[in-house]
Amino acid sequence: MVDLESEVPPLPPRYRFRDLLLGDQGWQNDDRVQVEFYMNENTFKERLKLFFIKNQRSSLRIRLFNFSLKLLSCLLYIIRVLLENPSQGNEWSHIFWVNRSLPLWGLQVSVALISLFETILLGYLSYKGNIWEQILRIPFILEIINAVPFIISIFWPSLRNLFVPVFLNCWLAKHALENMINDLHRAIQRTQSAMFNQVLILISTLLCLIFTCICGIQHLERIGKKLNLFDSLYFCIVTFSTVGFGDVTPETWSSKLFVVAMICVALVVLPIQFEQLAYLWMERQKSGGNYSRHRAQTEKHVVLCVSSLKIDLLMDFLNEFYAHPRLQDYYVVILCPTEMDVQVRRVLQIPMWSQRVIYLQGSALKDQDLLRAKMDDAEACFILSSRCEVDRTSSDHQTILRAWAVKDFAPNCPLYVQILKPENKFHIKFADHVVCEEEFKYAMLALNCICPATSTLITLLVHTSRGQEGQQSPEQWQKMYGRCSGNEVYHIVLEESTFFAEYEGKSFTYASFHAHKKFGVCLIGVRREDNKNILLNPGPRCIMNATDICFYINITKEENSAFKNQDQQKKSNVSRSFYHGPSRLPVHSIIASMGTVAIDLQDTSCRSTSGPTLSLPTEGSKEIRRPSIAPVLEVADTSSIQTCDLLSDQSEDETTPDEEISSNLEYAKGYPPYSPYIGSSPTFCHLLHEKVPFCCLRLDKSCQHNYYEDAKAYGFKNKLIIVAAETAGNGLYNFIVPLRAYYRPKKELNPIVLLLDNPLDDLLRCGVTFAANMVVVDKESTMSAEEDYMADAKTIVNVQTLFRLFSSLSIITELTHPANMRFMQFRAKDCYSLALSKLEKKEREKGSNLAFMFRLPFAAGRVFSISMLDTLLYQSFVKDYMISITRLLLGLDTTPGSGFLCSMKITEDDLWIRTYARLYQKLCSSTGDVPIGIYRTESQKLTTSESREIASQSQISISVEEWEDTKDCKEQGHHRSNHRNSTSSDQSDHPLLRRKSMQWARRLSRKGPKHSGKTAEKITQQRLNLYRRSERQELAELVNNRMKHLGLSTAGYDEMNDHQSTLSYILINPSPDTRLELNDVVYLIRPDPLAYLPNNEPSRKNSICNTTGQDSREETQL
Repeated sequence: MVDLESEVPPLPPRYRFRDLLLGDQGWQNDDRVQVEFYMNENTFKERLKLFFIKNQRSSLRIRLFNFSLKLLSCLLYIIRVLLENPSQGNEWSHIFWVNRSLPLWGLQVSVALISLFETILLGYLSYKGNIWEQILRIPFILEIINAVPFIISIFWPSLRNLFVPVFLNCWLAKHALENMINDLHRAIQRTQSAMFNQVLILISTLLCLIFTCICGIQHLERIGKKLNLFDSLYFCIVTFSTVGFGDVTPETWSSKLFVVAMICVALVVLPIQFEQLAYLWMERQKSGGNYSRHRAQTEKHVVLCVSSLKIDLLMDFLNEFYAHPRLQDYYVVILCPTEMDVQVRRVLQIPMWSQRVIYLQGSALKDQDLLRAKMDDAEACFILSSRCEVDRTSSDHQTILRAWAVKDFAPNCPLYVQILKPENKFHIKFADHVVCEEEFKYAMLALNCICPATSTLITLLVHTSRGQEGQQSPEQWQKMYGRCSGNEVYHIVLEESTFFAEYEGKSFTYASFHAHKKFGVCLIGVRREDNKNILLNPGPRCIMNATDICFYINITKEENSAFKNQDQQKKSNVSRSFYHGPSRLPVHSIIASMGTVAIDLQDTSCRSTSGPTLSLPTEGSKEIRRPSIAPVLEVADTSSIQTCDLLSDQSEDETTPDEEISSNLEYAKGYPPYSPYIGSSPTFCHLLHEKVPFCCLRLDKSCQHNYYEDAKAYGFKNKLIIVAAETAGNGLYNFIVPLRAYYRPKKELNPIVLLLDNPLDDLLRCGVTFAANMVVVDKESTMSAEEDYMADAKTIVNVQTLFRLFSSLSIITELTHPANMRFMQFRAKDCYSLALSKLEKKEREKGSNLAFMFRLPFAAGRVFSISMLDTLLYQSFVKDYMISITRLLLGLDTTPGSGFLCSMKITEDDLWIRTYARLYQKLCSSTGDVPIGIYRTESQKLTTSESREIASQSQISISVEEWEDTKDCKEQGHHRSNHRNSTSSDQSDHPLLRRKSMQWARRLSRKGPKHSGKTAEKITQQRLNLYRRSERQELAELVNNRMKHLGLSTAGYDEMNDHQSTLSYILINPSPDTRLELNDVVYLIRPDPLAYLPNNEPSRKNSICNTTGQDSREETQL
């Protein structure tokens, strides 16, 4: 192989190190030539052109000097007129000859020479081959008229007093001013610069017209009235203003002709200038102008970047943003690439918004538009995606580019970004706050199947409300529901708080219970000073520190609350300082823990010795109930916390050997081995030991591993959860994980069926007749509707079809627009829904942000709109913790030591607790759970006669022939059933119903007089009921025939069981004295069971054993 080093020649002497340090002394003998490169041609003309035209600074100076010369020439003309004595006589020679002193003549000649030389030089430099184009230009002709006579007078002294119209230099000054402004804004080509330029041109044109008219009239009237400059000025102002007093008028025909000519010029020139000014003004109104730098530095503003601005989006943002008192002085600058909508323009003209909102038409990808919005001085930038587009991925791409552009232009500006697809999150990880729509949507849909109405709970928590909604309603549930909807999440430092300062050094559950009992606030989480993570209900072992930040739910924040001391608390403390009965607790702990409790404790001798745990009652405990509730400890007793109760999966212990043998699915607990997208939070959940083949995932097709073709054949022990979606996107990962969370018992895991198309046959095959919930996801293909609100049309009609065919099915869906929730489970003649519609309109007129909250489907958690969570992004500007808390509640994020949201159902065995405060104490003292609200279902109380007709039609299902034979017993049974439902059938208490019954009686008496009025009314009700029953029977027959055709069993189809006479609603953080009712579902934040593992236990990541679960059943008994 050839040695490469030998082929490299040695360096010449001039490149040696000594020469590099001391300099090369032999460069004179070198043959190299130094070459200079020029950006332009190195000729004399190009150098002059570079100095006079191309270079911005030098050309600006030249034009400024030229402008000064023209003003100086006009000033010299005025001086000459003022120094001249008015001559006597009316000879025409006074028009052509004037008296000009020698010094004044010398100055005017000098100015003329300089001006003419500059004009010729600039004409030479701008010459492009056509000499006549340069000569016939109006500025060049005016320059020749004003300069050449003075230069000729140098050689012919007799022409020194020749009249020269030097005042025409004002037009040359105007031309120089235009060029100077153009040079000034050559690099700043913005709409407002053109506007300023046009206004300046208009003003200068007016001044030139007036100055020309003044000087022309004054000179031509030298042979007439001999007007001075002031009289000429007076005449011109009166004439151009169309006032025309007539006290000063021109006398000579030449001056009159001059006035006519000037008026004609003004009528031609000024309209053109005004038209251009109006056009620029309209363009500026469309683009929105700009936000000045001075305002940006002295005022606070935020920027809202959207691709298209709709009125609903704008009003949601403004109402939520300005709901906070400390944001009243902020300005909102909207940056949108489209022209302002008519409705948006109408709203922004309202005085309340016109002084706060500034609309700019522009793109976030242009630095010029970002500079107009003063993005670098903004307090925050909100970037929202357009969810109405068919291609949501394309919408996310636009959002990503906007976020990158803003971050590049203003690195220090906080970013609040809304993204649609979860797989695009990792592109904007640099943003301060990110809300992914599909993540939150699917998580709320999943939790709605476990904890009913979770979507309503989250929506009410993230909305700013006054808590005054529904207070004027006659319905009691609307008053309670509206008052509790005003609860929000707030934060405060423990040592600065009146609510929680006294609980320093005590357990979290102790502080939560006693703060709720004393102040009515619900403490749900803390954040340590040395930790950025928020911990929801860290459990009884968490000791409160003075520097902890407490997160609590209340109607208003503590800073806006007034406290009143009650002397009765001291008396109650003394009377309850003794605790009788056997106990393992120290006496001082008992006294301290009961110091502020207002619950009457009974004898605790029968208290369970198993410690403060929420254990299931034995068979004998149903007859002998517990007479008291254990106190909440200040400091958790480690010996009383049984980790087996918290971690063991009772579903495994309760299964029989036969069930274990018949169970084909074996679960393990661990992390999913694959993540569908970058940025998904790892969640500890139930997993299969072995991966299921892809062929077995098709429920409607058999394969070599099984021969099942419908859900019934699989023999699932739990009811199904069916998800009807258009495509199986990555967002479904956030739907499956909460349903397979590690803290859910195995026997409560519901099978999940993904239905990508929902014809009737597929619905029946996938087991819709015995499904627990049917989740209908918004269809992306309908987003391209011409009318925005029609984007939900397909979803609404599909859900209505399901509701009519399967009235007992629990349907949960998501819509694009909240206004369309009124069409869910639509009944045209439902007067109760009409009454709720009127209530919604009244609340909207009062300025409520939650006017839609009284709609029964929303209150029951059957429907929600993801656009409601836009307020979550807006609230994070004031409450930077809201996104983190919401993600923890929904299970999107899992933090070690943080609790999770679950629910329990109040049964008959739990009604001895009586009140919400006693339930709070029971949960805190036994399992460490923190309740945050109640989901209550009650009978629908109808107040109108038409509503009673509809209710009676739904309850009575007998024929007319059977009614006459069993009239008495049916009336008694119907009266008892109505009495249970709080609706009386006594018509004497309701004049409207009695009047209507009399009308029916008269009408029937004409046809058949053998029936009485009451009998005729019953028959009419039965006839209407028969018609309604026939329609339902027709639908039931259709479904039954289809199931028989498909070979499916019809045993599970119950066509008559519906929930039309019930309503459900949520009470967030109800008052302590709220009575518990049967079938109430209580929302709980349960502590992390893995936090109770001993230190020698394996870590969460390495543990896949089956003993790390926790019983979180909804029917937990107390």
